Amino acid sequence: MSAAIRAEALSKRYLLGERAGYGALRDALTRALQAPFRRARDRRPSTQREWIWALQDVSFEIAPGEIVGVIGRNGSGKSTLLKILARITDPTRGRAAVYGRVGSLLEVGTGFHPELTGRENIFVNGAILGMKRAEIARKFDEIVGFAEVDRFIDTPVKFYSSGMQMRLAFAVAAHLEPEILLIDEVLAVGDTAFQKKCLGKMGDVARGGRTVLFVSHDLTAVQVLCGRALRLKQGRLEAIGPVNEQIAAYLTDTRKAGPLAVDRALRLSTGLELPRFGFVPNPVASGAPADFEVVIESREASRVHELAVLVHDAVGRRVGVIDFRHAGAPFDVAAGGRLALRAHLPSLPLVEGEYRIGLSLRGQDAHDILYDLVTLEVSMPAGLEFVPYQAAIRGVLAFDYRIEPMEAHPAQERWTTARAI
Repeated sequence: MSAAIRAEALSKRYLLGERAGYGALRDALTRALQAPFRRARDRRPSTQREWIWALQDVSFEIAPGEIVGVIGRNGSGKSTLLKILARITDPTRGRAAVYGRVGSLLEVGTGFHPELTGRENIFVNGAILGMKRAEIARKFDEIVGFAEVDRFIDTPVKFYSSGMQMRLAFAVAAHLEPEILLIDEVLAVGDTAFQKKCLGKMGDVARGGRTVLFVSHDLTAVQVLCGRALRLKQGRLEAIGPVNEQIAAYLTDTRKAGPLAVDRALRLSTGLELPRFGFVPNPVASGAPADFEVVIESREASRVHELAVLVHDAVGRRVGVIDFRHAGAPFDVAAGGRLALRAHLPSLPLVEGEYRIGLSLRGQDAHDILYDLVTLEVSMPAGLEFVPYQAAIRGVLAFDYRIEPMEAHPAQERWTTARAI
């Protein structure tokens, strides 16, 4: 059987501090204005430059109609791989061959022109995919209905929330009949009901004989949806094989490696830096008070529109979020200034175990979604008079409850039972 996707010794190198070159017209103009300064920077001796390999010698084949998950920690090369396959960026070495029309959903709003309405963007995206206007028109109502943006379809997408943009982008990518669908992590923006809807649609796409490459931190979704998984680590392909085997190997490896400690300021694509991010104390006992502290610094005046802490369990299931918009977003950060916020949890409602903590931050021109930044260790509460059920049996939530006796029913009352006929 011929391949739908074939990668041969695929490698990609970036100069540290360089941002991926794609986006709207305004981004192209910005890059043009920056070009003289970039050329001056690139004339530095090679010993003063710091390069990073996002991918190294990655080779694999995916058959038509396969649905394959891509898993790995932050910085493993997952997003870079999909950008190469989507022809957004070129490989430094090697080659990638994609046989068929590609629909991609790689970042919220990617492929949308902010000044155009939702309606206009649907037709533009369809034309880019090579579809005729009549074909797009036949799919139009289905796309709008799936995205649930009927009231805003004639509003410029720059006024859409990130969730609305994601819903419309997914609907366009999934309904305009691409032969290959590339999806990268953006389902994390939507609510649970829409995520379920998207997963169902991806299943429909795959059953229709089309190929899906699915990058997700949600290992449960990968396990349910995919037959095989491709596992990356530090830019290299560790293995590709049955999804259950690859997930098990990934979890074993992450436990050995430990968390990605934020031991120095973490640079974000929004132009902001994250010098502090984590729970205090850590470890913490289940049910005990805890604080989450986050500090954001900026070299230039910036605005943070959305900021949320993402809490996942050991297998990548979303447990909950800490939404800092309640503190009065958007937040303005002065040039050279910092934004420091603390969320106080009077009683941490998690059973003992290991939890992966990530970040969702939307700035003026970019949206970062990062996973596995730190690990939260939750221990068993002290002073229990009995040994509780194992955490795997109890789930993840430590319910705060009190048991009280109820008044017994009078002797003449009896519980009514239904009799089978």
